[in-house]
Formats: sequence, C-alpha cells, structure tokens
Amino acid sequence: MRVFLYTSFALVAFAFNSILCRLALRGDEADAVGFTAVRLLSGAIALVVIWYVVGRVRSPHVCKGSTGDEDALTHVRATDTGSWSSAIFLFAYAICFSFAYLGLTAGTGALILFGSVQMTMIVVTLFRGDRPPILEWLGLITAVGGLVYLVFPGLASPPLTSSLLMAAAGASWGIYTLRGRGSTDPLGQTTGNFIRTLPFAAVIAVIFLPNLHLSTRGITLAVLSGAVTSGIGYTVWYASLKHHTATRAAVLQLAVPVITAMIGVLLLAETADIRLVIAAALILGGIALTIFGKRS
Repeated sequence: MRVFLYTSFALVAFAFNSILCRLALRGDEADAVGFTAVRLLSGAIALVVIWYVVGRVRSPHVCKGSTGDEDALTHVRATDTGSWSSAIFLFAYAICFSFAYLGLTAGTGALILFGSVQMTMIVVTLFRGDRPPILEWLGLITAVGGLVYLVFPGLASPPLTSSLLMAAAGASWGIYTLRGRGSTDPLGQTTGNFIRTLPFAAVIAVIFLPNLHLSTRGITLAVLSGAVTSGIGYTVWYASLKHHTATRAAVLQLAVPVITAMIGVLLLAETADIRLVIAAALILGGIALTIFGKRS
C-alpha cells in the first residue's frame, strides 16, 4: 500500500508540474528561464529544510552522546548527496521542459514527455542486457506508435521545435530516473541534485537576463512547482523506484499524460482533440500490454 501511495503521489505531482508551468507561461506570468530558475531554487531550499529536519529527527540513531546540531550535521555528511551528472540531467530536463511548454498544451506536452521517457528507459535497459518478453515489445511498439502519430506532420500536429525540446526533456528525465533506482537515501540524493543545478540555473539566467520577467503569481506558481510537485514529488518517486523494475517505472509514467490532460481540460480550459485522444489510447494500450507481458 505504501508503494502504491508513493507512486500515485509522484505521478500526480508530475502532472501538476505541467499544469503549473502552463499556467505561468500561458498567462505571461513568467518566462521559461525565470520559471525554471525559481523552480529549481525553491526546490533546493525546501529540500534542504526538510533534509535538516529529518536529520535532527534521526540524530539519536546517528551519533549518540553529541548535541542535536552535531548529530544533524553527522547525518547530513552520512547521506547520499547526489552527483553532478544526475544534476546535469535534472537541469536539462527542467529547462527543456519550460521552453517546450511555450508552444504545447499541458496534455500534449506531457504525452510527448513521458512517451520519450518510456522509450529512453527501455532502450537503456536493452543496452544493459535486459530482454523484455514479446508482449512488452508489442506494448513498446504500440506506445511509440501513439507518440509518432501525435507528432506526425499534419494540420493538428504540435510545433516541431517544442516537440523536440519536450522529447529532449523526456530523455533527460528518463536517464535521471534510471540513475535514481536503488537509491538508499532518496531525500539526500534529490536534495544534492537540486543544489547542484543552481549554478547552471544562474548561468542561463544571466544569459537571458534582458528577457527575464516574473509576476507575483508567476513566482508563486514556480515555487509550488519547485518545492512541492518537484522537490517532494521527485523524492517520493526516488523512494518508490526500488520497488519497480526499469520497464515498469517507464510505463507507469505514461499514465501522467492522461492525468495532465484531464486536469488541463478542467483548470486550463484546454481541449482534448481527436488526435490527442487516439494517441493517448494507443499509449495507454501499450502500457497495458507491457504490464501484462511483465506479469506473464
């Protein structure tokens, strides 16, 4: 039950990341770079606070006989504090994600994002020697077919540049997810990764300084995205990953576009056209085949 709750919370958080970003960018409340910078900064601050509090709670088990502050510091030093390589993939995901949503609806963006996530994670596991059964292959082909159908050139297809940026965001997130499987300290690792993204965010903010603009509402949306749906959401996702295979983790995330599209229709007054519905049906059908094949 705990794994189910963790996984469900993370997937809903992923969906709200798309919604919050679209709310900020569609209403010109923030630019892509400003939203990303505030999102990463607020996520890092929130995680550091949570990390420190958790360290103080655990301190009696970490270093008996010392003061609370010393115990908390010992806990901080003993945790997995992430890596620069994971931070690079996290930052690449975040910045491509924001720029892509300048030209995509919430549902379409999430569909491309997590379709790319699935393809990336499954391809990487294949290179590592994992050989899925035939039904998983059929599921992958069906899901990829749905993604190709969505972005195939045509009257209702989304902008190519935005689609490519979102696909790059998905590839980065897929690799970031794979690097988090088996983490023994999801909170410490996610905190360290967020902190390491800040220099990259600062550099790109300086580059785009003349174009930066953030309203009060835009900052609020970015903080919610960073502190809650990203910081906490990613920590919970990392905590649940050790209970899922790479293939299952990939296909589970394809439920996010459906959640996002539903929320987008309700909160953003976005329309779910027939192209999106067919693509979602193909991708969800691919998920079902993949899960059934894994169980078989």
